[in-house]
Formats: sequence, C-alpha cells, structure tokens
Amino acid sequence: MRLRNVTGSREAIAANEFVVHEPERLKGRWKELFGNENPIHIEIGMGKGKFLIQMAQENPDINFIGIEKYSSVLIRAVQKRSEIELNNIWLIRFDAEYINNIFAENEIEKIYL
Repeated sequence: MRLRNVTGSREAIAANEFVVHEPERLKGRWKELFGNENPIHIEIGMGKGKFLIQMAQENPDINFIGIEKYSSVLIRAVQKRSEIELNNIWLIRFDAEYINNIFAENEIEKIYL
C-alpha cells in the first residue's frame, strides 16, 4: 500500500476529541477513560478503521482502542469515528513497537492484527 500525504491530517488528528494524545499517561488506567469495567480489545495497524468501528458497533459491552502509526491513514478512521455515536472506542496515533509503554500487564484482553 502506498501512503499518500494527506494535507492537514496531523492537525486534524491533534484536534480530534476521539484521539488519545498522550497514551503513556493512561498506562494501567484505560478503564478510567472508558468509565466502565468492560474488557479492552485493541487493533494494531487499524488502517482506516473499518474493522474496528464495525466491532465497536456490534459489541457495545467491549471497549476498543485502535492504534495506527501513520497520520495519513489514521485521519480516515478519525473522520469515520466522528460520524458515529459510540462511547466504546478510542484512537491512538502511535508506533506499536512501543506498546508496552502504554498498556499495563493484563490490561488488554484481546489484540487484533
């Protein structure tokens, strides 16, 4: 897949209310962000968010976090997320290589790749 620069994507992501901007601060405390004790599933390399958003819609009793490294791809998921009413999904622009810096042991129930 060829990545194309999307003008303004970094700024739009930085301003979006559904994107966690300092995920390291939530390590061990993600359930506080969601405001419930539901299990947390993450998708690494979520791309444009189609799978993640569909899973969140079909499973309101599960909390979802989408991780994408590239702003030019994440912006599409951010746009889709902004169009729906869900309280069980958050997005992160982050390099999953450092995932241990943002999640505590046993904090995540399932990972989708």
